Amino acid sequence: MTSAGTPPLIVVGVDGSESSKAALRWAARQAELTGAELWAVQAWQPPSTYGMPVDYSNADFEAQVGESLRGTIVAALGERPDVPVSPQVVEGHPAAVLTQAAQQADLLVLGSHGRGAFAGMLLGSVSQHCVQHAPCPVLVTRAAPRS
Repeated sequence: MTSAGTPPLIVVGVDGSESSKAALRWAARQAELTGAELWAVQAWQPPSTYGMPVDYSNADFEAQVGESLRGTIVAALGERPDVPVSPQVVEGHPAAVLTQAAQQADLLVLGSHGRGAFAGMLLGSVSQHCVQHAPCPVLVTRAAPRS
């Protein structure tokens, strides 16, 4: 959470999906209205190689994720967003990374994938974890209305 005299901080979880782009658009609009700082956070984990030799380093993989995150920001907000967006690429499981980032935030914004067996009734597992464990308010958005 921010202290007195500093702008509020909105953290938005991004994974390139349509629901995360919707969350990013919502968070950017809220940041514009409130003067908040905006972090777009994308978690990454090294791919499992099952003992096979690989021809890349974690730095290479992290750089690729960073490029993907910047592309998602442009896709959601355009080349020149109305508010500055600070891209954050962090190694770890998305639920843990976002819960940790929320330690500094005034609001955590996430997209809902709804990929469980009861998609209409359940949040995605990352969203569910963050709703239960984040120390700040959590807003979960949908990509588009259901038909």
